Amino acid sequence: MSAAAAGDGPWLDDAAGRLVRPYTVSNGRTRPTATLDLLTQVMASATMPLGYLGPEHAQALDLCRAPVSVAEVAAHLKLPAAVTKVLLSDLVDCGALTARPPAFHNPTDRSLLEAVLDGLRRQL
Repeated sequence: MSAAAAGDGPWLDDAAGRLVRPYTVSNGRTRPTATLDLLTQVMASATMPLGYLGPEHAQALDLCRAPVSVAEVAAHLKLPAAVTKVLLSDLVDCGALTARPPAFHNPTDRSLLEAVLDGLRRQL
């Protein structure tokens, strides 16, 4: 059993997984105050949050220097999307992040589907 040091990112245990449970990261909250879906684009604003929000908030804010989707932030933080939405909602509420709904794309648009397929092929 090996656990990562506190400064080495999320606390993980080979057998147990994450040692800090997701609900503790969001202080037990399960619903964000801002409306965010997985494709919502979030970006850091010039406003710095007042007070202490927590290390996960700081990590999320650092990831949002450029526009990024909620799903991408969740993947980088290795947190469930619901917990990530609560963290990002906190940052939106204090003015540290701006959130923009995703641009509408027709999911059956042939050019969009071809672009996704081309991107997947480049990754393989």
